[in-house]
Amino acid sequence: MTRPNAEPQTDPWRVPVIVAQIPDTGLHREIEASSREREAMAEVAGVREVVSAKASFDVSPKSGGRVHVTGNVRARIGQTCVVTLDPVESEIDEEIDLMFAPEAEVRRLADLIEEGQDSDDAAEAVPEPPEAIIAGVIDLGRLATDALFLGIDPYPRKPGAVFEAQVTAHDPEDHPFAALKALQDKPKRK
Repeated sequence: MTRPNAEPQTDPWRVPVIVAQIPDTGLHREIEASSREREAMAEVAGVREVVSAKASFDVSPKSGGRVHVTGNVRARIGQTCVVTLDPVESEIDEEIDLMFAPEAEVRRLADLIEEGQDSDDAAEAVPEPPEAIIAGVIDLGRLATDALFLGIDPYPRKPGAVFEAQVTAHDPEDHPFAALKALQDKPKRK
C-alpha cells in the first residue's frame, strides 16, 4: 500500500490516531464506516455501493519513533457482473501489516535503499521503506480504505456466469476480393 496518509479532502474515511498519544502498551481500535463514508468510498472506487466496511487494528509503538500497525479490513461491496450486467455482492477480507516511521527517517531509508539498488548486488532482496507518519498522525481510516480498494475484484462475475463470444459463420463469398471475383465471372460482352 502506498500513501496511507493523504490529503483529508480526498479521504472518504478518516480515523486519525495521534502517534504521541499511543500508550507504551499499544492500542486496539475497532472502526466502522458510516453510511456517508461508505457512499463516498463507493464513488471513489467506482463500485455500485459499499454495503459495509469494518476494520480492526492493533497499533504498537516501537523504538526510534516507529509504529507497527497490524489488522484486518472486512467489507461487503456491490458491483455489476461484467458478463450479465446483473448486480453482485463481493466479500473483502484483507490483512494489514505495516511499519510507520517519522518522515525524515523514511526519506533517509528510501535514499539508502535507492543507493543499494544502484550497486552490483541487485540480486539481494531490497526491503521496503516504512510508511511515513505525516504531521504526527496515522490515519487508520485511510489504511482501511486502501486495503478495501486493493481487495476489489476489477472483473466481478455472478456465480456461474460465463462469457460466450457470439460466433457467426462467415460467408465464403464475403471477403475483400469477392467483388473482383464477381466481375471476373461475368460473361464478357462482344
